[in-house]
Amino acid sequence: MSDSIRHGDVLANRYLLIDLLSESRGGRFWRAHDRVLSRHVALHVIPQDDERAAGLLDAAKRSATVSDRRLLRVLDADIRDELVYVVNEWGAGTSLDVMLANDGPLSPRRAAWITSEVGAALANAHAADVAHGRLVPENVLVDHSGSVRVIGLAVDAALQGLPDGRVSTDVVDLAGVLYAAMTGKWPGISRSGVPSAPDQTGRVLRPRKVRAGVPKVLDEICDEVLNPYAEHTHGLNSAAALATALREFVGDSATMAAQEAASHRESTLPAGPAVSYPPGSLPVTQPVSRPETAPVSTHPVGHEPTELDPQTGDLPEPDDASRARQLELETQAGIPDWDDPLTGPADLSWLEKRSDPPPPPPPLQEPAARPLFAPDPPPGEPVRRPRYLTDSSGSGERVAEGGNGNGYWPWENAGPPPPGPDNVEPEEVPGRNWLRLAGVILAVLLLVLAVLFAFNLGRDSGSDPPADSGQDDPTTSAPAQEPKPVQIVGAEAFDPLGDPPNDENGELVPNVYDGNPTSQWHTSSYQDNIGDRPRSLKPGVGLILDLGEAHDVRAVEVAFDTAPTTAQVFVGDSAPGSVDDLGDPTGEGTADGDLLTLEFEEPVSGRYITVWLTSLPPDRADFRGVINEIRVLA
Repeated sequence: MSDSIRHGDVLANRYLLIDLLSESRGGRFWRAHDRVLSRHVALHVIPQDDERAAGLLDAAKRSATVSDRRLLRVLDADIRDELVYVVNEWGAGTSLDVMLANDGPLSPRRAAWITSEVGAALANAHAADVAHGRLVPENVLVDHSGSVRVIGLAVDAALQGLPDGRVSTDVVDLAGVLYAAMTGKWPGISRSGVPSAPDQTGRVLRPRKVRAGVPKVLDEICDEVLNPYAEHTHGLNSAAALATALREFVGDSATMAAQEAASHRESTLPAGPAVSYPPGSLPVTQPVSRPETAPVSTHPVGHEPTELDPQTGDLPEPDDASRARQLELETQAGIPDWDDPLTGPADLSWLEKRSDPPPPPPPLQEPAARPLFAPDPPPGEPVRRPRYLTDSSGSGERVAEGGNGNGYWPWENAGPPPPGPDNVEPEEVPGRNWLRLAGVILAVLLLVLAVLFAFNLGRDSGSDPPADSGQDDPTTSAPAQEPKPVQIVGAEAFDPLGDPPNDENGELVPNVYDGNPTSQWHTSSYQDNIGDRPRSLKPGVGLILDLGEAHDVRAVEVAFDTAPTTAQVFVGDSAPGSVDDLGDPTGEGTADGDLLTLEFEEPVSGRYITVWLTSLPPDRADFRGVINEIRVLA
């Protein structure tokens, strides 16, 4: 079959083969153009003698009986030229496996919405006794309009050589799509290129143990379908039931579709270019007359239009010379057409040589000669020094008083200065300025010493009481008080990033202040340690203790059951509502043993004590923190 069909061929006198997208096991997947309806289609082709041929045609017939807007429909199927082909609707968008590879796991609500749309499409197919047979992330597509489309209903399984699909397999794979969208791992029955989900003793690990932040209701849905056992009572044994449960979680699906359309990225399946044909050439069954100038097909940006064959209307095979010419032209801009009267040599004045040379630059002018020294004064007269003033014309130029106004040589043509004492400046005595500066510094030092002496004298006289006053120094008479335990009147779990929030074994919280060291409170078990960025999305969990009223807290003692455990303590007048409300910790440390004591340098006043665990010890294959008792000292 490798030489039977190629680019530019027309299959069944209707489908023009444009792009070969994939080839495996003797089959080929083409992007083609329907010359009758002038639209792009997806075309699967296998040899007629292939063992999958009969099953492929049967699957296409069964798939065509299901009508649902979310399914990429089968448009045609037949046998021609010893080839079996199936024509599907063309979908332009991004498949779920590409989303996970590019952007990582989706948000829980977005994952639930996509899966609910797939489940609704499968429910319609199952009602018509048609199963998908290979529901994997590769076959879930979100198109550019924000709609979810399902690829390859019944047909994809037949192309893979699989038997007719079963409804029960589709239901498990549907829960696997939800699991994969939230965690990036694939737990379904059908084979997928997405990495496999972890399992434990033959059971798929729950989504909440793979990725933090998975809502409890979605975690239970996945666990019930993927790991069924007798305790499950939700009855999620059909695609319709799964779709209904997920829609209740999502709420407004129309809003999700609008948000998806606004944020959807470029499709991994190219939305092929439109192909133009001359009037009267559709459909093409016999060679027809063509206009002298053949029409061209529009190609993606950066490619030169290619003329259709004037005899057949097909796309010609590009040769090496045309490829090289395209590459050469794509790197050039503004090349004129020498035969065009508008852009040819008649209008290319910018290429002509100048007839007259440009004028030369003006000659350089020699600066006026200026003497280096001032003239000697007449006998018996003092040395004159120029004093610069501002020009009265408003130009801001400085001129020398008594000079010629050029601001440089005040003696040129100036004549003798007028008589009077103002024209003679007294000469400075050398060293006089340094003596003045030294005197100022000495006066400042004496002033500073006087102020310090007066300050110390006043402090000493005011701090010592008279000998006969009978008063005692409170700093020496009051003994230091030892911190004592403060009664804890209430406590609650603090897990603001949980779903629902603060649902971290709240019924066990009173065990940490009941005075019984054998009773315990413990966190949930996590596959990744909390606070381990970026693998874990949860920075910590903890407890909020209520002292009833504000106390001057000096220390907090936490008795752990396992080690090592890292904890932070926050003291405040109000209980935090989120991680951002915690602020800076009052104290923090790691317990290498059973007891962690956090002592504060200064007492911290507050009513609420938050014990925040930021690293948990390993517990078998998971991570879990266990607290036996907490004491607050004030």
